[in-house]
Amino acid sequence: MIIVTTNEIPGFRILAIHGEVMGLTVRARDFGASWTASWKSLGGGEISEFTQLLHESRLEVMGRMVGDAQRRGANAIIAMRFDTSEIAGQWTEVCAYGTAVSVQALGPEEPGSTPQSIDLWQRDQQMRQMSSQRFSPPDDFQPRPMSGPAPHQPPQ
Repeated sequence: MIIVTTNEIPGFRILAIHGEVMGLTVRARDFGASWTASWKSLGGGEISEFTQLLHESRLEVMGRMVGDAQRRGANAIIAMRFDTSEIAGQWTEVCAYGTAVSVQALGPEEPGSTPQSIDLWQRDQQMRQMSSQRFSPPDDFQPRPMSGPAPHQPPQ
């Protein structure tokens, strides 16, 4: 899944727009972490307990947003943003949102292609070639009869 904050992805063509997708969580602050953080705030500097909480929240909402996009059939998200707000001074809402799209990598001969898009285009071509090749047994393959009881034959 490609996720960008821009409205386009360099080297890719947008084929379809699947709509807005989002991931949301509301977190309560742990009392112990809040107490420790309040002491740390007296001296200044980073409050690692809250940094960790926000980092975990962002990972969680990103995962939910990606799941939403995949359920819609998208392989990329454009215009991705984070939003946070406080609810009643006790909870923090974290939201990730963007537009789910289907994109196609541009090939080496197409204007606007990038090294990354060419690499993905080549991988896609290889996968298509492999899936189009059908399995065929060797010429000297002779199937053996199955052992065991004969299959039941309905009366004629």
